[in-house]
Amino acid sequence: MKVHLMHRERDFDTGKEISKMQLALMQDIELEKLLGAMSAGDSFLKEISKIALVSGLASQDEILYRQQVLRDCLRHAAVVREMYEVTLNAVKGEKKVYFGFFSEYPSSILGRAVQVLTLFFETLKKLKSMADNYHQQFESDGFKTLFAMLRQELSSEYLATVQSHLSELKFSHGVLVGARLGEGNTPSGFILHRQRRKKRGLLGNIVSRNRRQFTYTLPDRDMNGAREMSELRDRSINLVANATAVSADHILAFLNMLRTELAFYIGCINLKERLAGFDLPICFPSPVSGQAGIHRCIGLYDASLALELEGKVISNDFTADGKELVIITGANRGGKSTFLRSVGLAQLMMQCGMFVPATSFEACPFNGVYTHFRREEDATMNSGKLDEELSRMSAIAGDIRPESLLLLNESFASTNEREGSEIAKQIIRAVLEHHVRIFFVTHFFEMAGDLYRQKDDRYLFLLAERKADGSRSFKIREGAPLPTSYGEDLYVKIFGNGDRPVTAKKE
Repeated sequence: MKVHLMHRERDFDTGKEISKMQLALMQDIELEKLLGAMSAGDSFLKEISKIALVSGLASQDEILYRQQVLRDCLRHAAVVREMYEVTLNAVKGEKKVYFGFFSEYPSSILGRAVQVLTLFFETLKKLKSMADNYHQQFESDGFKTLFAMLRQELSSEYLATVQSHLSELKFSHGVLVGARLGEGNTPSGFILHRQRRKKRGLLGNIVSRNRRQFTYTLPDRDMNGAREMSELRDRSINLVANATAVSADHILAFLNMLRTELAFYIGCINLKERLAGFDLPICFPSPVSGQAGIHRCIGLYDASLALELEGKVISNDFTADGKELVIITGANRGGKSTFLRSVGLAQLMMQCGMFVPATSFEACPFNGVYTHFRREEDATMNSGKLDEELSRMSAIAGDIRPESLLLLNESFASTNEREGSEIAKQIIRAVLEHHVRIFFVTHFFEMAGDLYRQKDDRYLFLLAERKADGSRSFKIREGAPLPTSYGEDLYVKIFGNGDRPVTAKKE
């Protein structure tokens, strides 16, 4: 049995290791806060959500398939949560069946397998009942296929047969075994027969008494005989024990996968409810063909920041259709980094089939999302800041593929503007040649101004807004780079208008 709620034709892979660059991405866009809301304190939900977010889907069809399933989950959250709980209880219950866990004896293996299958049997009946009750209410291909499979595979006749077999496998009346005499009159070719417990009636009993029967009863305290009988029993049920254990493992694998794939959608439900509690909008994005170059949004906000502040945050709109390079400049503490994080977060959420924190979002799927954010100097650094920045960029250059998204946040700010601008321009030129889309937050006016003067249609320039009184609106609008980042505003805010030193003309 297959689940296929995450992918149309395959199971969700939880075995992928998260790379160093994916860890850096998570750190830079502050994914931990989003994962905290999705998990609601559950470590398993958090782990599955994390894997899903960093393992983005590459195609429009895959994203739309998962979006359909998620829409069903949001519409029927109570049913999905019940299904998850039913599955979770079965998986937890299996771990509590210790009898025969580490034994190699067939009778012990069989005993445990029967206990586990009895537990799973009740779970499968509940899932079948849910499929019967809700199959007409769910609209996605994923749930329709799952429910159809449950209804077909777990028919009433099949469930009755399984229950009958489980009852027989307990061997409450002993085992009926056939064998032939082998070399040296030793028994061989054991065959386990089904018990015949049909009532024979009076005539049958009379006839039966007339048949020749040979019975041997072990004497009391015959330990060797008892051991021989036990071994004889194990040899006769060995094949049945193995088959039953394999069946239990098969159903366990199905329940584990169902739990795993539902866990992602439970995380999405949790997040949606948290954001709704702050009256924050969400929307299902429109993934478009990569060649279309569409990248636009309305009302995009940083969900991680909103979760941290537990309230509404400033949102932004932008249209970057066909733009390969987006340069964001403007006032210090004007919301540039937050805007950049919101772009990266929305892209990750769209590519794992989630809704995004916006009122409208359209973008093409990228082959990967990479970040290169400025890092504070700390004791773990083995070299200078510029060396560290170049080293991280070198690792990205070795891994990034065409049609990826690269988010740069004040990269190379650890050196002076002239050197930093030159390094940044060379890297931008090289990366653009490989068809990588770039969003670059920078204070390097020399670089931004030079690119702006080129009047290249592939470039878009955004500006963090500063009001006339020096306050920040945290809005990002289209505009030419400015030769200042208004650092003086921060100086005045912190030190006041008193005895100021000489004001720098350019930052």
